[in-house]
Amino acid sequence: MQIGKGQVLELILEDGCHYVRVSCPPNLIPSPGQYLLASHASDVPLPVPLFYTDSAHQGFIAAGLAPVTWNPGFELHLRGPLGRGFTLPLSARKVGLVAFDDAPGRLRGLISQILKQDAAVVLVCDTAPDNLPDDVEVQPLSTLSDIVEWADFLAFDVTRENLHQLKERLGKRNQLTAMNEAQVLIRTPVPCGGVADCGVCAVNLKSGWRLACNDGPIFDWRELE
Repeated sequence: MQIGKGQVLELILEDGCHYVRVSCPPNLIPSPGQYLLASHASDVPLPVPLFYTDSAHQGFIAAGLAPVTWNPGFELHLRGPLGRGFTLPLSARKVGLVAFDDAPGRLRGLISQILKQDAAVVLVCDTAPDNLPDDVEVQPLSTLSDIVEWADFLAFDVTRENLHQLKERLGKRNQLTAMNEAQVLIRTPVPCGGVADCGVCAVNLKSGWRLACNDGPIFDWRELE
């Protein structure tokens, strides 16, 4: 984990998701699934978690709901990268990216990795993403069961509150894990960023309670209770 300063370069609203183009030192740029805590001097005490979506000159483009006080040129206090990111298997050849209850911004950072290893990728969501590579196929959530059968690796993005709905939608977890490798980004507040172990972001796993701020926010599907 590093501490440093960055700057808001641009605020973007695209495919129903808020993005922020941030300049920052290279060592602060998170990998897909990790997050960076960002705050401005005028903000309320809680920092904003920013997730990597794409590279940009002198920094990166982040998915995250910026406070209304942020404007281009604002200096940011940054801490990160934090948490555990996605691990794309080298053997993956058919990848499904599933944005279960939100826009797919936090999953977009995986696309370049997938294409670099010549794998096919399908983005499953109920929004209309913009500016995707031509090789990315987009399907609605109604096709989720078909994508699960097709993919050899799945990456999900879901809130902690809606995790049970995703489980019900997929049916028996044992059937899924027998056929696929799967990881899930569990979205939950991470106000302390692992400093205080406050427990606000606790997730129940088979091995017991874990904190998404440190042990996640990416979890192996097989670990979920």
